Amino acid sequence: MREPAAAPSARDPVLSPQPAPPLRRPPVTAGVPDASLPPLSSPSYRFERNPLPHLANRVAAGENARGLGFRFGPPVATLPVDMMSARRAFHAFLISCTQAINREDRTGLTIPADWVPACAAAGGNRDGDPIAFFRSHFRTIEIGDGNAFATGYYEPEIEASFDRRPGYDWPIYGVPGDMMTRELPRNASSLLSHYRVVDGEELPYYTRAEIDRGVLAGRGLELAWARDPVSLFFYHVQGSGLLRLPDGSLARLSYADNNGFDYVSIGRLMRDRGLLGEGQTTSQGIQDWLRANPVEGRAIMNENPRYIFFTPSDAPAPFGALATYVTPRATVAADLNYVPRGAPVFLDLDHDIADGLWVAQDRGGAITGANRFDTFWGAGEAAHDIAGGMASRGRALILIPLPAAERLAREGN
Repeated sequence: MREPAAAPSARDPVLSPQPAPPLRRPPVTAGVPDASLPPLSSPSYRFERNPLPHLANRVAAGENARGLGFRFGPPVATLPVDMMSARRAFHAFLISCTQAINREDRTGLTIPADWVPACAAAGGNRDGDPIAFFRSHFRTIEIGDGNAFATGYYEPEIEASFDRRPGYDWPIYGVPGDMMTRELPRNASSLLSHYRVVDGEELPYYTRAEIDRGVLAGRGLELAWARDPVSLFFYHVQGSGLLRLPDGSLARLSYADNNGFDYVSIGRLMRDRGLLGEGQTTSQGIQDWLRANPVEGRAIMNENPRYIFFTPSDAPAPFGALATYVTPRATVAADLNYVPRGAPVFLDLDHDIADGLWVAQDRGGAITGANRFDTFWGAGEAAHDIAGGMASRGRALILIPLPAAERLAREGN
């Protein structure tokens, strides 16, 4: 769902443009309803040793949870968690277990083996009491001062057509063949993660403004055509979503890659320039202003140089950046330097609707730093309304498995 931060795909460099694959048209469901979570396959609890051990030790002091500092929080049993929140979080945790036990943790708080007992117990507790499960297998910690800030995201639905037709004028692109990618080491500011080669020289890939002016037109990269440029811009911000086709059916596109530029919040730009009045700083308010001021709005949207490329998806639910399905009202996007992938998170926010247990199943280009979260609310207008107005402060507790907590208590901070 939420499009990843710098996480380039490992593709072979190709210099000549390649046509996009034909778009499949599978039946699609609009997210996963709270009361009917998708069936779970049995996860594998095989522990694969990471070929790059001690990854967290190579993160500069203060740039991960261990370096920033932590303290133990209250017992899980004292947290005000209702059964529905626990049930959703349990489902999200179970499908994320393979990520937790097979991937190195950048936070410095856990090692993959710490997660095996909880994951094994979860696999045998599908019909049990989820609140009792979390109480039995986890301990809470606060990262830094524990002061949290949370926003919201959702699975958008926009009007679009597979074929260009009157009223459908805004292309949705697949990954260009001339865009090359590489994974960069930390602080490698002199290298480009996404680039093109012109006369032997590496250049940054095209910006949103250049793509908006048509630099990719005519290459066969168009997956579909959208009706509204503002809706399409927010489709990019969310990183994936649904297409409502002219015949009323739905199709889903997933995040495939980005053009390598950092995300710029146009809402912040508009607020700083005094363009938004009281009550307009929500997603809905911003979109209303952009549509009412199409020329200025298009220019402002292009001040965010980041551009998202998509791929067709026949998944039954939205797919997150950590290779798992995201779960409405249970998934949070987080910075994996401060929250272990797949870790439960307890939020107590000013917006009470977001209070409860969540699971770090996703990450986002603008979700960086300690105690910064983006809460996922599913699909539809209700989800849009909640996510669009979700900008709330409060407290965050990270739940880590007992083996990790016991080791940290022995070692101290």
